[in-house]
Amino acid sequence: MYPASLQKLIESFRMLPGVGEKTAERYALLISEADETDVREFAQAMLDVREKLTHCRICGNLTESEECEICRNTDRNHRQILVVQSAKDVIAIERTGEYRGVYHVLNGLISTSKGIMPDDLNIDTLVRRASDCDEIILATSATMDGETTAMYLDRLLKDSNPDLLITRIAHGLPSGGMLDYADEITLMHALTDRRKMG
Repeated sequence: MYPASLQKLIESFRMLPGVGEKTAERYALLISEADETDVREFAQAMLDVREKLTHCRICGNLTESEECEICRNTDRNHRQILVVQSAKDVIAIERTGEYRGVYHVLNGLISTSKGIMPDDLNIDTLVRRASDCDEIILATSATMDGETTAMYLDRLLKDSNPDLLITRIAHGLPSGGMLDYADEITLMHALTDRRKMG
């Protein structure tokens, strides 16, 4: 049995997705043997993320200021919005270097089984932004919840903006696949081959 402080650290690492008992032990033992300065910097980095990060008031992406860098960038096409589930998806798309529009982060997907309803997501601001757009690209994952959310958004946006072009990214992703796990080539093809909703 480990000392209480080490055991608590192991349990803390186990909260991370994909980290099992052995990996958590390895991480905790590494920390216990690391230089104190490195450990303090590591701990401070975690605190900074919790204290400094907030959601962009325009798109919902993660930022340390009122608006994220992408929303502030005047070189981006602000009349084209790509709608994603989370900030991880923004990072995945940005890595392709192919997309020059802006984003809207829902911060979740509609899931009746998990009790997540449209009011729980960042949808109202999307509806407001839609009136100033030429195209909205729905890029939710190819899961049941992702498809449900895309269909809901398609209906909602068409009701308020009948002439708005609403497209859905082509999924060169397997059914049930998540955007943040896809490689850059797959994402690039998915963006290029997007299709009109409905």
